[in-house]
Amino acid sequence: MITYILVIIAIAFIFDFSNGFHDSANSIATVVGTRVLKPLPAVLWAAAFNFLAAFLVGTKVAQTMGKGMIDITVVDPNVVLGALLGAIGWNLITWYYGLPSSSSHALIGGFGGAAVAKAGFGAIIASGWTKTIVFIVLSPVIGLILGFSLMVAVYWIFHRTPPGKVDRVFRVAQLGSAAFFSLSHGANDAQKTMGIIVGLLASSNALFAHQAGMLHHLYVPAADHIPYWVEICAYTAIALGTAFGGWRIVHTMGSRITKLRPVGGFCAETGGALSILLATKFGIPVSTTHTITGAIMGVGATTRLSAVRWGVAGRIVWAWILTIPAAAIMSAICWLILHQVTRGVF
Repeated sequence: MITYILVIIAIAFIFDFSNGFHDSANSIATVVGTRVLKPLPAVLWAAAFNFLAAFLVGTKVAQTMGKGMIDITVVDPNVVLGALLGAIGWNLITWYYGLPSSSSHALIGGFGGAAVAKAGFGAIIASGWTKTIVFIVLSPVIGLILGFSLMVAVYWIFHRTPPGKVDRVFRVAQLGSAAFFSLSHGANDAQKTMGIIVGLLASSNALFAHQAGMLHHLYVPAADHIPYWVEICAYTAIALGTAFGGWRIVHTMGSRITKLRPVGGFCAETGGALSILLATKFGIPVSTTHTITGAIMGVGATTRLSAVRWGVAGRIVWAWILTIPAAAIMSAICWLILHQVTRGVF
């Protein structure tokens, strides 16, 4: 049993790596699309600030994931592994087709799907799901409004400044906004995996209560207690995933939604980062993908509505709508298979 749990924890960090790999586009698409940085330095820049978030934010999002969405009495190794396998599967499908769907919502949907497969809809804690589902709609809208508003403000402030000078100023400023967005990405996304791991450990704490040595560190008294080693490993995994990058999605986010200049990249990243950090402060697991996509659309719309390629945006929205139910179904199937394979063990 202990070995099985350790394997699942390792898979959880693999998911965190895939999250960084899949969602690296969120952090670097605009800075690459505006040609401020080439891809390799851009991903290294983003990865560094993904990891730095470990030392600057709390763990409210992890606590929400650990105890606020699924009844902890339902959680067991098969539920967690089923959730992770379903989420990883959906990530790979959307990565292959270059769709910036949400790794966060894939994990949330997977967690819910595996739990419902085991115990029915009574396993769902409605209050935790309500705020997450509301932010599926709100996060891209807030990102769009902030991206649009910042772009209008910049136009007003710099309307007498020569375009060449504006471009030079924001090529430098965009390095800061890319770092800011990468920080917010790590702050919210890494915590979701932390919550899943701690939920697993809390549900298995009787196994580790009297263990010695390294195994003693696997004991957690409750699902809202986040061990430091879990934090560091989660942030390391997402940073490494970001460093490897996901170039198909970078292309979609950086050039296919709308044509960006450095000033637009700055406004999109800053607006997206502000939205995500606000949600993180209140412990809401939001989609960084949704938020930055909305911000990019808001920036593009300041030029003219036709500047946004709404056909590409429509495909992205469909990926958003499908993510939670698709990941839930995939995870439920994974749980059923795991349940049959481990029958009599759990």
